[in-house]
Amino acid sequence: MWVPDAATDLWALRDHVASYLAEDDALLSARAAAARAGCVPVEPDAGAALRFLAATIGARAVVEVGTGTGVSGLWLLHGMAADGVLTSIDVDPEHQRVARGGFTEAGYGPSRFRLINGMGLEVLPRLTDAGYDLVFVDAGAADHARYLDEAVRLLRPGGIVVLAGVLTANVLDPEADDAVTLAQREVSHQVRQDEQLVPLLLPLGDGLLAALKAG
Repeated sequence: MWVPDAATDLWALRDHVASYLAEDDALLSARAAAARAGCVPVEPDAGAALRFLAATIGARAVVEVGTGTGVSGLWLLHGMAADGVLTSIDVDPEHQRVARGGFTEAGYGPSRFRLINGMGLEVLPRLTDAGYDLVFVDAGAADHARYLDEAVRLLRPGGIVVLAGVLTANVLDPEADDAVTLAQREVSHQVRQDEQLVPLLLPLGDGLLAALKAG
């Protein structure tokens, strides 16, 4: 009878989950572009979760903060309704140029996405209240609490917000007091205490904190 080592088994399980769904050619190309550009996109398991969530609610209007080279955007588009529109925000125009090419090569025409060059916290306030089904934030954890406030405003009842990068190495260390860890704790507490949100913490990729906005 095989008796696994606890630590080894945990990593094996993570690898198994991460590899459960193979990425298609468009995603592999976007991921390779990210490596060349020095971007750190979502892992395949986190991407699959984004697709699943988008598909579950039939998302037609999605906001993404952190375009990168298009990895997370492709996962979201794969799960969205056939007429859905992805609005993706990033400060790097070259990354967005690459992402645009990847979206197009994957078969998504210009009516399916709009790319906005700028700072997320400067762009989001200009978007329509309660006009979106899903908001995904893959940006600096230090600003997650502010992004959460904007996301809740943007979401319709029944919409979902997802924050990436909420489970870093120090998250389990009670003595850790660096800015990122403190911000992660703050936003986790904020989501848990907000009575209009139904939260879920997922140990996928570097951690996804999701919450549904109750009607």
